[in-house]
Amino acid sequence: MFLEIQARGYRGSRQVVRKHLAALRAGTAEPVRADTPSPRKITSWIMRPRETLTESQDERLLQVRLACPDITRACDLARAFADLVRQQRGYLLLEWIRQAEQDAPKPMKGFAGFLRQDLDAVTAGLTLPWSSGVAEGHVNRVKTLKRAMYGRASFELLRVRILTQPSSTKEDFRRSTVDLAGRSRSGRRSEPGRRRTRRPPGTC
Repeated sequence: MFLEIQARGYRGSRQVVRKHLAALRAGTAEPVRADTPSPRKITSWIMRPRETLTESQDERLLQVRLACPDITRACDLARAFADLVRQQRGYLLLEWIRQAEQDAPKPMKGFAGFLRQDLDAVTAGLTLPWSSGVAEGHVNRVKTLKRAMYGRASFELLRVRILTQPSSTKEDFRRSTVDLAGRSRSGRRSEPGRRRTRRPPGTC
């Protein structure tokens, strides 16, 4: 048997094979674990366009769908919702919510309920070409700058960094930053004309 499996690509030793056979005869061998994909991997297969999946990934997803009816229904609804988002078909949202509330798994039913509570806004987001993405991007940029500079620089420097236009050159931005940082440091220095006297050791 060792020579047979070695011819098929096995690279282990003869002793390992002998121990495994002894455990099989004694009934103490550990069962072979199934190669079950992780929930994150299954989710990525579901949410990606089907044409982007490889043959092996499509086959693995089909095996998971056959093994779990809930995943099958969740997969169909998730792909339908992703199509609504990509194609901006907001007029089909209400019908999708009704289908999800009818026979979807419990987490997806809850998601459909949240969509129904704000149906007009979600429909507009899936229909109109405008979005708040630009505003949210600027808000995240300001938050990032604040966290990076907290306790390290003055408000004036923070203001310059926030208001600096993307078209400005790096050299202009560097000069303004160095100038403001120098002013911040000079403001914390001792007043001119005053000397700091060093006290002798042992004195209070």
